[in-house]
Amino acid sequence: MPTLTDGPLGRITLTRHTIEQEHRHLDSTGDFSGLLNAIATAVKIIANQVNRGELAADGAGSGGGPGDKKVQQRLDLASNEAMVAETLWGGHLAAIASGKSAGILPIPAPYRRGKYLLLFDPLDGSSDLDVNLSVGTIFSVLRSPRPGGEARVEDFLQPGTEQVCAGFALYGPATMLILTTGDGVDGFTLDRDIGAFVLTHPRMRVPEKTREFAINSANERFWEAPVRRYIGECLAGRSGPREHDFTMRWVASLAADVFRILTRGGVVLYPADSRDPTRPGGLRLMYECNPIAYLIEQAGGRASTGRSRVLELSPSRLHQGAPLVFGSRAEVARVERYHHEPDDDSFDGSLFNVRSMFRGAR
Repeated sequence: MPTLTDGPLGRITLTRHTIEQEHRHLDSTGDFSGLLNAIATAVKIIANQVNRGELAADGAGSGGGPGDKKVQQRLDLASNEAMVAETLWGGHLAAIASGKSAGILPIPAPYRRGKYLLLFDPLDGSSDLDVNLSVGTIFSVLRSPRPGGEARVEDFLQPGTEQVCAGFALYGPATMLILTTGDGVDGFTLDRDIGAFVLTHPRMRVPEKTREFAINSANERFWEAPVRRYIGECLAGRSGPREHDFTMRWVASLAADVFRILTRGGVVLYPADSRDPTRPGGLRLMYECNPIAYLIEQAGGRASTGRSRVLELSPSRLHQGAPLVFGSRAEVARVERYHHEPDDDSFDGSLFNVRSMFRGAR
């Protein structure tokens, strides 16, 4: 039978959870819980749009063929507008930075400027919408160095260790909101009957032992040797140095990959590669790498560039790219170790060499 501390019907809502967390700090003003609830409202709006899919697009039923980006573009824009509209007016923020915009959006008059900065990717994985895969919203909260004042781009250029909060929404069979405020990771599921996020996954932890990995193997020819070595050993399975069979999972939706890591363990690799020497990684440091790294570390996992801790990188620009390898601690540590070991020219870690039916006889 539910007790008083369990809340009505045993439910702990996101609103109650954040307010109780804030009450632990004697100098709290309520701004932070207000901001989180504004983000949660935006997530509900986006979830409704995503769940409607093509029905939400203007001219629905017009018969757009495969590869038609009209729905994706419409939902990208609608998601961005929802995040801005719900967080702009509350007096919690000094400025907003969206992964869909080139610069920042200072809070305009007549709205009050607050003490936080919000960064977000409004609809991560939106290119998968046409095949009805799970997508998400990723966000990060920083403290403004000039609370109440007009924000500048350089105010956002803080290392990931300075994050106050990070999280993501996942729009799948259920709409979920996963977040950390620096004291572990909690997962909330949207209960549509009451219109509120309810705590369903308290104190999430990345499982330590795993036999899963995720990487876009189509880019194998661009990988550095340490990454080819790691993936090659996983693919070699029981007959290789790992002496275990592994399973490869690849969704190309970062939010979905992160949730899988939080629940089942494993490792996800967005490694540095040789495709574009001016872009060190395929993800954006401020909008994707930092919030995900913060979440994973708070859940007992590890997040790295392949060579060093992601959260200690010093950003130089708002849309800076970075590699990201995250998941179970031991697996990420192994990838890092391979990067720091001397190059071995005799190693051939290509997928073709490992898996080909044309390998030389033994």
